Amino acid sequence: MTKIKVQDTEVTVISYDDKDYISLTDMVRNIENGLSLIEKWLRNKNTIEFLGIWEEMYNPLFNSPEFEGIKNEAGLNRFVLSVKQWNEKTNSKGLIAKAGRYGGTYAHKDIAFEFASWVSPQFKLYLLKEFQRLKEQEQTQLSWSAKREFSKINYHIHTTTIKNNLIPSEVTPKQASIIYADEADVLNVAMFGMTAKMWREHYPELKGNIRDYTSINELICLSNMESLNAVFIDQGLSQGERLIKPNQIAIQQMKVLEDSSNSSLLK
Repeated sequence: MTKIKVQDTEVTVISYDDKDYISLTDMVRNIENGLSLIEKWLRNKNTIEFLGIWEEMYNPLFNSPEFEGIKNEAGLNRFVLSVKQWNEKTNSKGLIAKAGRYGGTYAHKDIAFEFASWVSPQFKLYLLKEFQRLKEQEQTQLSWSAKREFSKINYHIHTTTIKNNLIPSEVTPKQASIIYADEADVLNVAMFGMTAKMWREHYPELKGNIRDYTSINELICLSNMESLNAVFIDQGLSQGERLIKPNQIAIQQMKVLEDSSNSSLLK
């Protein structure tokens, strides 16, 4: 569940059936008699036709015969239809009614934008703008998460190389963990200029570790350094040499990645 702000109105966006649904109730919350607008919109014949077309396109379980009956009555003075009745009669999935703290009428984004246009074309444009901004933020976070996982995979390669080359068979697990941490700090110092302990002491209010607060560019660079350091270990380079080389590589790679002319490479 996420909230976006549209013209001073907080609008809830939820995930339902792996799709984005937007609260119609929130859209009209700051309008006098706003909830009645949803009912009025749903009684409109054009609305019923639009909903029916959408359901027939995306919902194989939609009850088309029942829909035809509703469409024939739409527009008559006696015609009344609620979201619950629409769902029960047609087995629709474009509109849902939720109870509870964040209850109300929610619509698939296609339908929500249609409703917003009916209420106010200006509001629809701002809704589209904020919704797109939300999607861009989510995509950025997804990209960061994917690169974080990739970095973890490379870190596994890194630790395997450490195990095979730097950890004698007779050491205890506690001693081995110290060697792993020491080697991880080689990259931390090369990349961030501080060890994991130094970072925790400098940022006691933050949870997690130094790598949880890196940028996408830093994650890319760190992932590359983990692979390279594994090669350097296999080659028998000393820890001092392996501190200097990754640092030089980090500076060079970050300069390239941060260059705005190369920003398209990250998309």
